[in-house]
Formats: sequence, structure tokens, C-alpha cells
Amino acid sequence: MVETEQFDETEIHLREPSKDDEPAIHSLIKKAFGQSNEGRLVKRLRACGAMVFERIATGRDGKLLGHLAFSRVTGTGNGHRLKISSLAPVCVDPAVQGKGVGSKLIQEALDDLQGLGEDLCLVLGSPDYYTRFGFDSELAKKVSAPYAGPIFMALSFTQAGREELPFEVTYATPFREFE
Repeated sequence: MVETEQFDETEIHLREPSKDDEPAIHSLIKKAFGQSNEGRLVKRLRACGAMVFERIATGRDGKLLGHLAFSRVTGTGNGHRLKISSLAPVCVDPAVQGKGVGSKLIQEALDDLQGLGEDLCLVLGSPDYYTRFGFDSELAKKVSAPYAGPIFMALSFTQAGREELPFEVTYATPFREFE
């Protein structure tokens, strides 16, 4: 489903979550995915130190609208010199899906991630959705990972992220539940 901008930009506020936000984030993730697996993943990524950063989107009233997380991915060979992240999970409250919340959250978070000096970001998801942010399944074919196929995509931020391929990557231990 392609999002259409129906929220005014000023109605969506992005920020880093605080410890106090964690129960609401867990509740939102469970509501959006209809299960607890992704919520456990976020908790475990925080606990093992693999979380690069998280962002939340809130409405003008402070209500939580969306959440995303980036975690560290480790490359081998040429890839060991690169800073590689995985975008997962991403969720938006089902009541506001398709209204631009996810697009704003993802684009601004990717801009922040690039600003941190990351070389490459990986994602699993709909090519129809993630290609709008520059993710490419052809680039991802040069990355050997437990996840393969057309929904495995990569976004390069640097020349090294485009040219130091191919290589293998290892996701943080909490992802093993999804292999």
C-alpha cells in the first residue's frame, strides 16, 4: 500500500524514545504486527547492546504513531571495515497507516543514520515501499545473509558501501528467532 501524505508535516513529531516510552512502544509493535515477536526483538536488541538507535513518531497530542529501530550488522572480509545497520522493525499504528507517518519516520531516520557515518543499511520488506527510500534488491544480492530474495534490500550511503561488496553479514543474536 502506498502512503499518501494526509498528515500535515507539523502534526508528526519525531524523537528518540525515552525509557518511559518503552511500554507504549511494545504495545504499538504488538498492535501493528499482531504478535509479540518483534517487540521481543526490540527488547533483546536493546539488552545486548546491538541497537544503533530508535525513533518514534508522535502526533501533536503526544500519542505514539510509529516506531523504528536500527541495529548493528557485522560484515566479514571487506565488510568488516564497514558500518552496517539493519532497519527492523518498523511499525505504524494501524489507525494511521497510509497517512505519511511511516514515510516521514523512515526518511528522517535514514538521514540521521547517514549522518552517523553508516556505510550500508539492510532491510526486509516490500520492494514497492522501500525502493522509494533508495533501497535496492540488486545491491543486496552482493550481501550474503540469512535473508535472501526480492524482499532483502540494501541502501548504500558511501562509496565503500557500494564498492566493498560482496561480503557476508551476521545479524545480532536476537534475530536468530526469525531465521
